[in-house]
Amino acid sequence: MEAASLRRAPALPELIRLGLIGSLLLLAAVGWLVTDERMAGMDMGPGTHPGTLGFWVAAWVVMMAAMMFPSIAPMVLMHARIEQGKRAKGRDPLAGATAVFIGGYLLVWSVAGLGGYAVLSLGHELSPGFLAWDESGPYVAGAVIVAAAIYQLTPLKDVCLTKCRSPFEFLLTAWKPGRIGALRMGIEHGGWCVGCCWALMAALIALGVMSVGWMAFVAALIAVEKLLPWKAVANRSIAILLAVLGLAVAVVPEDVPGLTVPADAMGSGVHGGSTTGPSMGR
Repeated sequence: MEAASLRRAPALPELIRLGLIGSLLLLAAVGWLVTDERMAGMDMGPGTHPGTLGFWVAAWVVMMAAMMFPSIAPMVLMHARIEQGKRAKGRDPLAGATAVFIGGYLLVWSVAGLGGYAVLSLGHELSPGFLAWDESGPYVAGAVIVAAAIYQLTPLKDVCLTKCRSPFEFLLTAWKPGRIGALRMGIEHGGWCVGCCWALMAALIALGVMSVGWMAFVAALIAVEKLLPWKAVANRSIAILLAVLGLAVAVVPEDVPGLTVPADAMGSGVHGGSTTGPSMGR
């Protein structure tokens, strides 16, 4: 579609706009409920075992819907607006094109989830002793979170975040016609989103990927940096918050609210803590 056609796309009818927003929020709410039910009692802290591949993939896709759907609402609305704009030109919009766009987005995050599964599984398979929580575990977890803070300030993060925050500009340059085009655009947008948020997901794994509380924390950070109008302020504030959190996990993990200290720290006298769960990499 030509750029001029995209610029002339009329506003979405209010009923459709509210319906799309409501559907995304409803799916996100269902995702949170399902995640809470499936992960009840499974938070074993940093390095929690991911379980079987089938369980991980199903849980990951639901997690991504819960965490990401609210923040991609502006992009979905813009895609639907452009599709609806075809009516003004005497053409019928493609049925389901926006749903296909969302499907492409989830597909990319599913592939990213496989990467996370591979890293976690390899860590548990190798079980290097230095990753034990009563040895270097807290420092490794803290370092991952601090690395996520540093990534917030990189040029690559800025480019990816700009793409995620600018629905019109993204679709203006990426638009492809048809349902296959919608799928390709969803995949491309998902790629930019992974580039924007992968470090935050790594921080989530370092904090406890099976923790609904930490999921909500990271989801809130993603929503803040994608939806609030002050990009630079949001980005730098999140970087500072992650840096402080990473240092706290490394130095005083027992004082970090909501952090489950793995079981191998119990009775060791190192870093304190008293809950159940495997060590980093075990």
